[in-house]
Amino acid sequence: MKIIFFGSDDFAVTNLEALIQSEHEVVACVTQPDRAKGRGLKIEPSVIKQCAQKQGITVFQPENLKDDRFIRQLKNYNCDLFVVIAYGKILPPELLQIPYVCAMNVHASLLPKYRGAAPINWVIINGEKETGVSIIKMNAQMDAGDIFAQAKIKIEEQDTAITLKAKLAQISAKLLISTINSLEKNAYTLTVQDNHAMTYAPKLTKEMGLIDWSKKAIEIHNLVRGLLPWPTAYTFFKRKLLKILETQVTPLDLKSYQPGEVIQIVKSGFIVVTGDQALLIKKVHLEASRLMEANHFVLGHSIKRGFSFSIH
Repeated sequence: MKIIFFGSDDFAVTNLEALIQSEHEVVACVTQPDRAKGRGLKIEPSVIKQCAQKQGITVFQPENLKDDRFIRQLKNYNCDLFVVIAYGKILPPELLQIPYVCAMNVHASLLPKYRGAAPINWVIINGEKETGVSIIKMNAQMDAGDIFAQAKIKIEEQDTAITLKAKLAQISAKLLISTINSLEKNAYTLTVQDNHAMTYAPKLTKEMGLIDWSKKAIEIHNLVRGLLPWPTAYTFFKRKLLKILETQVTPLDLKSYQPGEVIQIVKSGFIVVTGDQALLIKKVHLEASRLMEANHFVLGHSIKRGFSFSIH
């Protein structure tokens, strides 16, 4: 099949690479315009653009998806499929009508659960035990189209949003190829989503990373895992923002302590009281400093028992 691919991030590029290596033909890629990234705010292309250019595939980077010239350009390809993965913009009806077969979306959740921008993060933040990928036939509503195929995966205790994303990318690439093959053979079924079972995975914000030490240890632990690599969970140390990057739930008798209080310094870091148990802090990143193991942070900043983390 002739495919136009829409995507912008590393999750999408894993799928693009699988399509390029398949018997199907990627005739063009659509990705976000080059953006300023990193501390130096250097203008950089998306990984999709980089991958496509290496393969000699034409790249489009429209600011406006309703631009007449852009729409005409895509129509000229007479493509069979749009494959849309982590693109970052909602496709208007004018675009959805272009491909001969359909526009297909790969979404990193078991739809109808976790529709929206950040499904991988929210399944971890909410303490889910499994997730997966869904391939849907796109319609005018976000992530609400009929389902071609799904694949499930267990969320391991040590998974972060980073590791889970990498696993789901590999699963989705295989599922995408098999789904497209089934379309080509007209050997597929579509399942209507149950809108009553729908949940939402909204965009992440920096503010949601602020740790409330009065919450349960597992909730904070899941927040730390779910907000990697951005915006990260954080607290404040002597008026400086301290990112908390790795934790471990630690059951202790905490009746005489207050949430946010450091109660033990151990070989692998330091232990902080929460609303029910405690958290071993294993890796941190202090503002204007470097990422470090928590035991090194303790030595360099003289953290002792009785110190309490503030929220500002």
